[in-house]
Amino acid sequence: MPRGSSPEPRAPEPEFPQQSQEHPGRTGEMDPPPDHGEHSYRGSGLLADRKTLVTGGDSGIGRAVALAFAREGADVLFTHLPEEGEEAARTAHLVEAAGRRAIPVPCDIREEEQCVRLVERARAEFGHLDVLVNNAAYQMAQPESIEGISTEQFDRVMRTNLYGMFWITKNALPLLPEGGVVLNTTSVQAYQPGPHLLDYAMTKAAIVNFTQNLAQFLAERRIRVNAVAPGPVWTPLIPSTLPDTTSFGAQSPLGRPAQPAELAPAYVFLASPQARYITGEILNATGGTPLP
Repeated sequence: MPRGSSPEPRAPEPEFPQQSQEHPGRTGEMDPPPDHGEHSYRGSGLLADRKTLVTGGDSGIGRAVALAFAREGADVLFTHLPEEGEEAARTAHLVEAAGRRAIPVPCDIREEEQCVRLVERARAEFGHLDVLVNNAAYQMAQPESIEGISTEQFDRVMRTNLYGMFWITKNALPLLPEGGVVLNTTSVQAYQPGPHLLDYAMTKAAIVNFTQNLAQFLAERRIRVNAVAPGPVWTPLIPSTLPDTTSFGAQSPLGRPAQPAELAPAYVFLASPQARYITGEILNATGGTPLP
């Protein structure tokens, strides 16, 4: 910047008006729309010709990761719920526009049989996997107390966030060669849980343990296992599972939620050879909230 000149004015932070949707939510109905890096992410070949599997790739963090991976040179097979076909098609378009293969797979990861079929599909399409990203998750706020959490909700949270991750990872390991990578999405909730997300926070703490434990198991096979712990992120899960969107993210030191595009570089780094000596690590991306 030339001496004597003033810095460019900072763009105003977006406002997040009150809004609600039915789960699983739709990206196109969010105000403001999430930024997945469509116009900003520039790749540099960090994942050239890698074969990757991303769960929950239809929207939010998963879409941003799929887009970033593709622009770094990776092919992406990703999961989505059957009712999210339109969202999945948008992710596939972004991956293909980057010149890479996009393979959307409808899959309810709460079912072990579907998780097994998912990995078999990856084997059939790619032959092997270089990177597995366990990102799909479910939450539903219950602001009153634990009495508001039904057995049905508790079961859905556990099976989506933990069982699916376990089944997919277990079955995908034979496809991961030396140098392969497993990445999990945990959360600030693992360390600073909010009572309104009691069951969800439980699973995110378990994912931290799973990540650090599995990293030790797989070190001798030279497969790295790491996780990203996001703080508040503006995704369709928010207006479809939280009662208040106006104050979402305001508690972080940066005073706002992240956009999905701001999380994707963490996954790219951990998936890339640049991080080849990092395993068992939790990369915090919380907007300044300190975590262990």
